[in-house]
Amino acid sequence: MVEHFYPEKDYGTPARLSENLITLNIDGVEVTVPEGTSVMHAAARADINIPKLCATDNMEAFGSCRLCTVEIEGRRGYPASCTTPVEPGMVVRSQTRALAKLRRNVMELYISDHPLDCLTCPANGDCELQDMAGAVGLREVRYGFDGENHLEAVKDESNPYFSFDPSKCIACSRCVRACGEVQGTFALTIEGRGFDSKVSTGKNTNFVESDCVSCGACVQACPTSTLMEKSVIDQGQPEHSVITTCAYCGVGCSFKAEMKGDKVIRMTPWKGGSANHGHSCVKGRFAFGYATHKDRLTKPMIRASIDDPWNEVSWEEAIAFSARRLREVQELHGRKSVGGITSSRCTNEETYLVQKLIRAALGNNNTDTCARVCHSPTGYGLKMTLGESAGTQDFDSVMEADCIMVIGANPTDAHPVFGSMMRKRLREGASLIVADPRQIDLLDTPHAGEGIHLPIRPGTNVALINALAHVVVTEGLENEAFVAERCEPEDYLAWRAFVAEERHAPEQMADVIGVSAETLRRAARQYATAGNGAIYYGLGVTEHSQGSTMVMGIANLAMATGNIGRPGVGVNPLRGQNNVQGSCDMGSFPHELPGYQPVNNDQIRHRFEAAWGVSLDAEPGLRIPHMFDAAINGEFKAMYVQGEDIAQSDPNTHHVEAALRSLELLIVQDLFLNETAKFAHVILPGSTFLEKNGTFTNAERRINRVRKVMPPLAGKEDWEVTMALANALGYPMHYDHPSEIMDEIASLTPSFTNVSFDKLDELGSIQWPCNDEHPDGMPIMHGDSFPIGLGRMVVTEFIPTTEKVSESYPLLLTTGRILSQYNVGAQTRRTDNNVWHSEDVLEIHPHDAQLRQIADGQPVTIASRTGNTVLKARLSKRMQPGVVYTTFHFPHSGANVITTDNSDWATNCPEYKVTAVQVLGTDTHALSDWQQKFYAFTREQLDHLEAGSEQGSR
Repeated sequence: MVEHFYPEKDYGTPARLSENLITLNIDGVEVTVPEGTSVMHAAARADINIPKLCATDNMEAFGSCRLCTVEIEGRRGYPASCTTPVEPGMVVRSQTRALAKLRRNVMELYISDHPLDCLTCPANGDCELQDMAGAVGLREVRYGFDGENHLEAVKDESNPYFSFDPSKCIACSRCVRACGEVQGTFALTIEGRGFDSKVSTGKNTNFVESDCVSCGACVQACPTSTLMEKSVIDQGQPEHSVITTCAYCGVGCSFKAEMKGDKVIRMTPWKGGSANHGHSCVKGRFAFGYATHKDRLTKPMIRASIDDPWNEVSWEEAIAFSARRLREVQELHGRKSVGGITSSRCTNEETYLVQKLIRAALGNNNTDTCARVCHSPTGYGLKMTLGESAGTQDFDSVMEADCIMVIGANPTDAHPVFGSMMRKRLREGASLIVADPRQIDLLDTPHAGEGIHLPIRPGTNVALINALAHVVVTEGLENEAFVAERCEPEDYLAWRAFVAEERHAPEQMADVIGVSAETLRRAARQYATAGNGAIYYGLGVTEHSQGSTMVMGIANLAMATGNIGRPGVGVNPLRGQNNVQGSCDMGSFPHELPGYQPVNNDQIRHRFEAAWGVSLDAEPGLRIPHMFDAAINGEFKAMYVQGEDIAQSDPNTHHVEAALRSLELLIVQDLFLNETAKFAHVILPGSTFLEKNGTFTNAERRINRVRKVMPPLAGKEDWEVTMALANALGYPMHYDHPSEIMDEIASLTPSFTNVSFDKLDELGSIQWPCNDEHPDGMPIMHGDSFPIGLGRMVVTEFIPTTEKVSESYPLLLTTGRILSQYNVGAQTRRTDNNVWHSEDVLEIHPHDAQLRQIADGQPVTIASRTGNTVLKARLSKRMQPGVVYTTFHFPHSGANVITTDNSDWATNCPEYKVTAVQVLGTDTHALSDWQQKFYAFTREQLDHLEAGSEQGSR
């Protein structure tokens, strides 16, 4: 079924969950449904389809169109089936002469004020108004078409992805309700009454200038062509679809890639997706054009030096060259002089093969992943305390949370579909605590209660968690029963005595944290007494020198309050990229084999040796920062990088570039000539998620299928490239399909024991662990016990970062993401998402700007102890005085030229979130020294690329 174009069943109103079942009769058919179900939904369950226009099953019933009226025995009139709940013994008739006449009359009114251009309308063949006119048997319109109408209304073409044609609007309010109920933005409203009713984005604004976030919910909800994707307007209706998984953030949304031949016409969020339930964001919904962008690398290339032009070669020649050079480096400099980096953007199967190649073909454990620089402290901290290196819940769990605590995360920007789910729960009454240096949008959730904002100073996370824990233990707010049953007693007593010390009291720590003692106490009480308290955290927790300590502190607090092991609670890391969880699961770290199994454990290692047919090194390999250091020291000489742009994403850019220049061989497998590829000697073209089969694992441990919808532009999927390289190195690999790779993963990884492509196709998705004990996966972990038996609380001493403000560097810089762009921007910068964010800027509080005589939009120099760059200033009261903020989506911005190589004590995760800087106004066209060199080097490398393409075309 996944390979066909098919309409998803729309039941008209949402399903209800109740143990009480109601039986009624609809058109002579006995139907049994949960209490609270609407008559419309009950009828649809029995394949009795009642006409409708304003109703759809991802929103609450509205009852405005009057097409869905029915007759109910014993009742007067014609009630709307969408707003009428079922009752025991109810007898309903949905098809009578009177109903047919009434529905035709209603449709006449709609059609009298609607353009009669169905044959040329872009929604022709996919229009609910057209369908309903046919369903009710409308054959004439007695009212004519010259009355009060809005047929001359002007189109709004401002949004790059969809148009708004008000002349086609029937004022059903579905777009307005979708914006509010599903997305939670409330950017749309109905303005006017009666014939004057119209959808509005606000006074004197168009879509692109409004609060609209271009999630596409309104487009999806529209029953006509009023809101329509421009891709469909330009290219016509798609003719088949394939269900796959988005390759952007860690939410892991399921989509139907709707196609014409091998061309994607649109990406429609799939209602069957357990992570997104038919919702989407601007990136997943619309920003897929990068897959066929003119910048795509489609030919393998080699060169001797980064000062040379590229030579286009065949796949065979590129693979042979790479293998030969890797062996030459090892023969000259030793077995451990080479290594590789896997990517959180690639599939589980591809990542697994890369680490297998390094271990089995190259003979060492010098494998690492970009999770090193984002969520490695999550793996360490949760493993130490709860016994498993992953979050505890599924996303749906948040709908049962009574208190939502968000620490160092900005879900509406970085995980927007889950952010919408959070907002829905907040509107239902859950309380909110946000610990973040900035005022994030979640705090301004429309129609929700007032949240508690803890505007902490960057670098004081551990002081914060200890202060909150102090309140819990000294005010008797612990869950004593949970602690007694589930926690290791000696560890608990040591931790309790530690946090109870007066030095951790909010009154003692308020000046350090930057939050009043009263507010800290209020937040601790709210979380501990809410009933169900859930903690969600992001890179604002992990990317610190005490990232691992903070993760353990969060787990301590959750255990102390009993907020583990049931819906609505838990410790939930919001993974940044689409497959951060998966890349960790697959053994990308230098000290762990797949499934977080220690490489120095003889019994475990021997199992892999038997399966892989080769002896494996027992000594953990180099982490990414250690690879850089060793390269500069002349000890590490060659690197294979699949899908990761370390030159842009890693801290202290000067240091990273020096390391890359020191390599004798750099092999880059990627989609574009990114910043890392500019230093490469071999380019192996990569494939997008649309061009491959495999799986991604999202932030809730959900394994989702990735399905190929178009042939790889370069001729190979990424796993095929790695397999070819292994074979060229003399280590045999043979797989006919990624499903065979997953079978091997399942055979060696306890948490994946029962995972297979067949099972994923059957169930839709699986949340690991999936083994004999949990054959269909485990949405919520640690319900009865922890993998390590009893939970282990850890003493979390606050050790201030060595990165401190001074007279020369009086401000603290912190970094993050923005909704419209993604990570290093390689994908989103090659789409129309640039309409919303075309450059990185520096957010600075007006007070700090005034002190420096900086105006909004003025170029400023940001200088740190490691470097400087130039960005435009944006004055923002979202910042607190003393703290500035920027994103890192554009390579020429040089955000990581400024960041230091300070890192987490346990995992070497960089301290991106705390950099002491000075900010001063500069000239209009000023560039830093690094930016000038960047532009010159980029121009040189593009010339080399062009020369290679010209040579290849000859």
